[in-house]
Parts: sequence; structure tokens; C-alpha cells
Amino acid sequence: MIKHTISRATNCTMTQDVVDLLENALSKNTRRAYQADIASFISWGGTIPSTPEEIASYIAGSVHILRVPTIRRHLSALSFAHETLELPENPVRHAMVRTAMKGAARLYGAPQRGVEPLLLADLRRIIESTGNSTIDVRNKALLALGFAGGFRRSELVGLNCEDIVEKPEGLIVTIRKSKTDQEGKGRLVGIPFGRGRICPATLTLDWLAEIKDQHGPMFRPVRKGGLVGDQRLSGEAVAKVVKQGFLTLGFDPAHYSAHSLRAGFVTSAIQAGAPSQFVRKQTGHASEATMARYVRLGSLFTENAVSWIL
Repeated sequence: MIKHTISRATNCTMTQDVVDLLENALSKNTRRAYQADIASFISWGGTIPSTPEEIASYIAGSVHILRVPTIRRHLSALSFAHETLELPENPVRHAMVRTAMKGAARLYGAPQRGVEPLLLADLRRIIESTGNSTIDVRNKALLALGFAGGFRRSELVGLNCEDIVEKPEGLIVTIRKSKTDQEGKGRLVGIPFGRGRICPATLTLDWLAEIKDQHGPMFRPVRKGGLVGDQRLSGEAVAKVVKQGFLTLGFDPAHYSAHSLRAGFVTSAIQAGAPSQFVRKQTGHASEATMARYVRLGSLFTENAVSWIL
């Protein structure tokens, strides 16, 4: 566990109650990543508490074997370690370390490669080319709801049947916990009944009608014969559904993933003229900065000076 890793590095002792509280301040995946990152730093020869000079040396020694985003994640783990232990100073925040990272990004950084978005036109074509078997009904609901909600795959597969409430205007979807909501405060997402060729709300209700027991996981495996299981669909299964959809259209599925749904919603909404604050409200992005890449992609042609002269 991450706190045990820090404890060994600092020779400090903690009661199990304290360890449990600190462990649960982070998600399971984040804890696992931070533990590996701190262990990597210690294996390199680093110590906690550390110094700006030591961390800057770690950056210099890592740029030839690690990607810049990976080094940034290592620094996040080290920053967490120092702040959690309430040490007098956090060396990761020192100007020397920040400057070293800027140099690393300038010399060794590479353009960020994101997955291709699943745009609205693509979604329509995929859904209209999909049949009406039980698994087809599920896949259409999965794609349409994931797109309209701008959901992360963890949010999508984490839904329970009870999290969907039908109203005259559409569906209210309760996201109980997400990547940017580690405390589990939850948020409500509206999915209006559509006026176009596809309606995510209706497709979602069609899938719910296939589930006999309206409790527990919403998206579930479908076995041969159309038998709906009772277990929760995995995040990897969402990616497979997205890739299969693009394969059907004749595109290379390697360029797409489950995140294509979320990216596609943001890009399509911006292209349609939706204000970015409304898009962010739907997706639950923590800030405009985290959504900026898709905003730029969506406005490449709608806010283009060339259109003023040609």
C-alpha cells in the first residue's frame, strides 16, 4: 500500500486507522499508480523527505527512459507523499523542479496523441446499421447514452438501473461517483428526449425493458440466446463495442476507444455552437483547461478566419 511505502521511506509509524484513512483518500487505481511511482523514485536512490536538487536530478536521469507525462505523474506521487506527511516544505513545488520539468517538456516532450472522437454523424451511422437483437439493443443504448452524457467509461459501466429516472422531458441519470468526485457527492445529468434521427433517452429505455430485474448493474453481458446476465459490464467491453462500431463503418478501430464517446460529444457539441460551460456541465469536466483540446478541435472550422475570405 502507498502509505506503507511512504512509511518505510521515512521510518515513521502510523496506526492502522490512520493508514486506512489515508489509503481511502485516493481511488484504488491512483493508489496503485502512486505506490509504483514512489517505489520507482526510491529504487533510483531517492529519499523522502527529499530536496529540490534530488528531484531535479531524478528528472534529468529519467528523461531518456520515461515519457514526460509519466515523470509528471511520478512528481504528483512525490508531492502527495510530502504533503500527506505534513513535512515543512514540498520540494516538488520548488522553482528548480518546475523549471527542470519545463526543460524536459521542451527537449523531450511529444505532442499529445488522443483517440479519435466518435462524432454525431458516426454515431448515427453506427446505430442505424445495428440490428435489433438483445445485444444490439444494449450496444445502441451504451453508445447513445455514453455519447449524450459525455460519460467516462467508468461512469457508464458503474450505472445501476435505479440511477435512471424517466421524466416527461427525458431521463435524469445519477452519477454516484466519478474520477473527479472521489468523495462520492454525485451529480445529476439530463438526457433530453431527442428530436433527431436517434434518441439516446429512448434507446436507453429500450435496453432497460430487456432487463427483468430492474435493480443492480444497468449494462450487463448478453449471453447466447439473448439471455441478459446479472453482472456488471467491464470498461474493456465498452471499448470493444466502440471499436466494433467503427469496424462496421470500415474505419480502423485502432484509433478509437471508449473515450471516443466522451471526446465525440464535446467535439460535436462545440461544432453545433453549444457554449463550452454547458458542455462542461454535462460532462463534469473539472475545468475548462481539461476540456480545451476538444474545444479547439470542435472549433477548427467554425472559428476559422479562412471562412471570412473564401
